[in-house]
Amino acid sequence: MPTYPLRALVLRKTKLGEADTIVTLLAEDGRQVRAVAKGVRRTRSKIGSRVEPYAVVDLLLAAGRNLEVVQEVQTISTHEAIRSDYDRTAAASVVVDFLDKVSVEGQVEPKTFPLALATLDVMETAEPDDLRALVLAFLVKALAMQGYRPTLDSCARCACEATDATMFSAAAGGVLCSECARIAEGVMPLTCDARLAMGALLGARMADVAALRIPRPVADEVLRVLGVFAGYHIPARLKALEYFARHG
Repeated sequence: MPTYPLRALVLRKTKLGEADTIVTLLAEDGRQVRAVAKGVRRTRSKIGSRVEPYAVVDLLLAAGRNLEVVQEVQTISTHEAIRSDYDRTAAASVVVDFLDKVSVEGQVEPKTFPLALATLDVMETAEPDDLRALVLAFLVKALAMQGYRPTLDSCARCACEATDATMFSAAAGGVLCSECARIAEGVMPLTCDARLAMGALLGARMADVAALRIPRPVADEVLRVLGVFAGYHIPARLKALEYFARHG
C-alpha cells in the first residue's frame, strides 16, 4: 500500500475488534481523516499512547480501501495537562467534539487546525476561571469559519443599524432590530454586554481572551446564545457542549 505523511490533531478513538482502534483525525489542512491503528490496545503497543485525544502527531499512513492504516506515529504535543485535569478536559472536549462534527473527509478548511491548536495550547495553562471564555472564543470563531459569523452591529434580517439590539435570532444569523424582532420566530434576548462580549471574543487572539475579563453572568448568557446558534446550524448533537453548559 502507498504511504504518505500527515500532521494531525487526534479528535476521537473508537474500539475496533479485540485490539484495534479507529482514530478520527483533523488533518493540518482541516479535512477529517479516519485511520485504523492496529494492535494498539495490546499492552506492548508503542503507538497506543501516542494517539490519545488532544494530541498533535506526525503520522505515516498507508492508504486503505475504507480506512487509512497507521504505520508510524511521532508525538508533537501530548496536551497531557488537559487530559489530567477534569475542568480542562471538559473545556477541550467541546473543541474536539465540534471539530469531529463539522470536519469532512476530503473537504479542506485550513483555518480550523491552527485555531484548534491555539485553543488547546492556551487551555493547557489557563486559569480554571478562564476556560469558559476560551470555549466561547473557540465556538464563535469556529462557527464563523464554517460560514456562520454572527451579525452583531446591524439587523441580520433587514440590515439596518442595530447597535442597540436586544434580541438574537439563530435562524437569521445575528441580532435583530426591534421591528424585525416583533415578527421573527424563535428569537432570544441578548443584553448589550453579551453582544459586546461576543464581538470582543470574535476579534481577540486566543492568547488574549483571558484579558477580556468577561463576567461570569455575561459568559453564561453568551454560552446560552452560542449553544442555540450552533445547534441550529450544525447538523449533529454537540454533546460535549451540552455537558459543558451544565457543568463547566
